[in-house]
Amino acid sequence: MKAEALKGHLDAMILAVVGAGPAHGYAVIEQLRRRSGGVFDLPEGTIYPALHRLEADGLLASSWQTAGGRRRRVYKLTRRGRSALGERRGDWRLFAQAVDGVLA
Repeated sequence: MKAEALKGHLDAMILAVVGAGPAHGYAVIEQLRRRSGGVFDLPEGTIYPALHRLEADGLLASSWQTAGGRRRRVYKLTRRGRSALGERRGDWRLFAQAVDGVLA
């Protein structure tokens, strides 16, 4: 699926992945791919700018960690991010239900 089709939904999906536990960028990419059954196989150039934007908006916080001799930035939800995730989940359920009603 093309990244363009995710416009407006990518941030919520990233918040959901990071909401399950702190993760570095590549782990976010892998979880999106795994949790979507391979449908969302998104490039780094799509995910990393979104992570940076979410951090700038105060929804994510990051810190540098070293694992296996590699230094990586690990993201976690802030309190504001957790609240935004709950709100976006509700918005998504309402939207999906309405679209399903129209398309069914």
